[in-house]
Amino acid sequence: MLLNINHTTRYHYDTPVDYALQQVRLSPPNTPQQDVRRWDLSVEGGRVETQYRDHNGGLVHLVSADRGAQEVAITAEGEVETTDTAGVLGEVYGPAPLWYFKTSTPFTEAGPGILALAQHLIAATDQLTALHALSSSILMAVPYRIGETYAATTAEEAVMGGSGVCQDHAQIFVAAARAAGLPARYVSGYLLMDDRVDQDASHAWAEAHVDGLGWVGFDVSNGISPDARYVRLAYGLDYRRAAPISGLRLGQSKESMIVSLQVQQ
Repeated sequence: MLLNINHTTRYHYDTPVDYALQQVRLSPPNTPQQDVRRWDLSVEGGRVETQYRDHNGGLVHLVSADRGAQEVAITAEGEVETTDTAGVLGEVYGPAPLWYFKTSTPFTEAGPGILALAQHLIAATDQLTALHALSSSILMAVPYRIGETYAATTAEEAVMGGSGVCQDHAQIFVAAARAAGLPARYVSGYLLMDDRVDQDASHAWAEAHVDGLGWVGFDVSNGISPDARYVRLAYGLDYRRAAPISGLRLGQSKESMIVSLQVQQ
């Protein structure tokens, strides 16, 4: 499937900004599931200071705002050819060893709620079946609802609150899989929706390492494994380590943000 993606994040500052720097992970890699045909990253009101590969091998751009700017726009646009592999990325490994993805973070620390979800996985002999069951259990325990969690919500807080979005679902899955001793990671990317082109935000899902298969993806929010409608951007231990854009600013300026995202075949 050939997917066309156009993603603009526009920041507005109420007064001229002294300094702002964004860490941008908006460059999809080539994998067994996707072939990047064309991709471009452009900036208005700022510039790309440098680019580098992070410890997972992902391409990161550092984008600074022009001094005195009141608006900065970062646009990623291109075409990606995708293949349905039933969610199996396979035995594809970067610089980080497998044990690294068993590491808990403040966002994925397992409390009582997550440990309860992980119990059947701990004793399972069929990892793949148990991981699909875990995905279903999470969606039942934490139904998809917007506006009740935010970027800093931890996996355990989302379980206790009883609702969440794709970010929460992915972090809960990752935390439960790690509690059961499996390597797991958070993935950020795009999803072609069946009923719309314009979207409010990018998407997120989780991956766990399964013996004999390698990395396998699980989209808890939609109850499936990623197929040809998905494009991956980055992965990490949790949301903050795989966020498409994160950054900082200095000065008294107040910031607002508008996202424009279109994904279409």
